[in-house]
Amino acid sequence: MNQFFSTILARVPSVPPGQPITFNELSYLIERIADFLIVAGVLLAVIYIIWGGITYMAAGADTTKITEAQTRIKNGIIGAAVVLGVGVIINTIAGIVTRDFFCRFQLLGICIIN
Repeated sequence: MNQFFSTILARVPSVPPGQPITFNELSYLIERIADFLIVAGVLLAVIYIIWGGITYMAAGADTTKITEAQTRIKNGIIGAAVVLGVGVIINTIAGIVTRDFFCRFQLLGICIIN
């Protein structure tokens, strides 16, 4: 078994050492992932609300379908509020970590007055 891995590793070309990741790159990566997840969550919540609205319109006089649709709309609104609240928390923490939160006036992304 050990010989098997050694023959496989011998065939793999040597990989040059990589560049270390900087804080700015890590911050940018986390920011992009968080933005994507927030947008995806809000889109899903809007789709859920629309689905509830269509179900509500198609319910007619059926009270069980009406209550299901109302619950679906309410849950979509709560989901959107939670996602947007998490977005505010993430952006606040990111601002504190990068010290942009304590800047009183920014011009073109540069802190002018602390």
